[in-house]
Amino acid sequence: MISVEDALEIILSKPGNCGTEKVSLQHVLHRFLAEDIFADRDSPPYDRVMMDGIAINSSALSTDQPNIFFIESIQAAGDTQKILQQNHHCIEVMTGAILPVNTDTVIPYEQIDIIDKRAFSKQSVVPKKHIHRQGSDHKKDALALQKGKRLTAADVGLLAAMGVVRVPVFGLPKIAIVATGNELVTVETIPESHQIRMSNVYSLQAALQLDCIDADIVHINDDEATLFSQLSEIVKNYDVVLISGGVSKGKYDFVPAILEKLDVQKLFHQVAQKPGKPFWFGHHPVLNTQVFAFPGNPVSTFVCFHFYFRQWLFHSFGNGLKLPLVQLSEAITASGALSQFIPVKINSHDNNVSATLNNGSGDLFSLAVTDGFIYLPKGEKTHPAKTMFSFLTIN
Repeated sequence: MISVEDALEIILSKPGNCGTEKVSLQHVLHRFLAEDIFADRDSPPYDRVMMDGIAINSSALSTDQPNIFFIESIQAAGDTQKILQQNHHCIEVMTGAILPVNTDTVIPYEQIDIIDKRAFSKQSVVPKKHIHRQGSDHKKDALALQKGKRLTAADVGLLAAMGVVRVPVFGLPKIAIVATGNELVTVETIPESHQIRMSNVYSLQAALQLDCIDADIVHINDDEATLFSQLSEIVKNYDVVLISGGVSKGKYDFVPAILEKLDVQKLFHQVAQKPGKPFWFGHHPVLNTQVFAFPGNPVSTFVCFHFYFRQWLFHSFGNGLKLPLVQLSEAITASGALSQFIPVKINSHDNNVSATLNNGSGDLFSLAVTDGFIYLPKGEKTHPAKTMFSFLTIN
């Protein structure tokens, strides 16, 4: 049995490699950028007007008499750049327009009165105001988005502004999610008294969709020959295999032995943690297939998936998944014998977290009211209020 830290280090030492591809701008949300992206022009690309009003040359401002400017023309957003012909005149300008030549100050409409094509300033004017200067956000050829970044909606807008039509991103792994167990039936089946519907695999499939991955679901009964036959094909045809169940020490937990018969090298089996102690991880050296075999209990599966698999996924794309810190709202007591993942709920009024009650690693209902887990390292038993812990979100 190894520690959580050692288990994670081993997993991260086997990153996936699914190459790169170019994807249309409309389909890159939450994908991982495969190349640095540099600005194709200054941003903004010109001195941009920030308020509707008039543009003037500040040299015409007077401090001892009213400021009155004859309006020469109008500069609308999208119009070619106009030129102020007389320093003591002005040009009406609209938000987003290019600043006219020979002007350096914008006076908003709220600060002027317009009568007979003349603008009368109602208050003192601050020169050089209300202009978004060319290149003030970033210069041409500046690094705009870094390789490995998980693209957000704001990033998509930035890519569009830079004219990136097809975006270089890392390829997605082909993933199979395998449920094992004779007690499992399909969702649409009415289970008998000794049966339960499959649920873990659907939770994992839904979680993977948040990372743009459409995984396949397979159910295999606890029969050695059937497991060997079907897992053999799955290991050959997928980059990653996520297995839920069949890894403990029961008489029908055949998965670890079968995986090793399929030349999947066991890198560890059992981690000093709760829940999820029976977790098994291996790697096929020829096929480069990664196998994450989780305990079958829902909470165990969810913890192992989010803590180990998602960190592996982000690491494979050159983006280390950073776990934020949260503060306990009340003291909690742990066993100390194992590292623990404690389900918690975020308190919206102070952003602290409080533990949520559950009935063990098989309590699927508790996951529905849980925001995530805090990680308690092995050793200490008592953790007072306001202690800071790493937070593993599941939402």
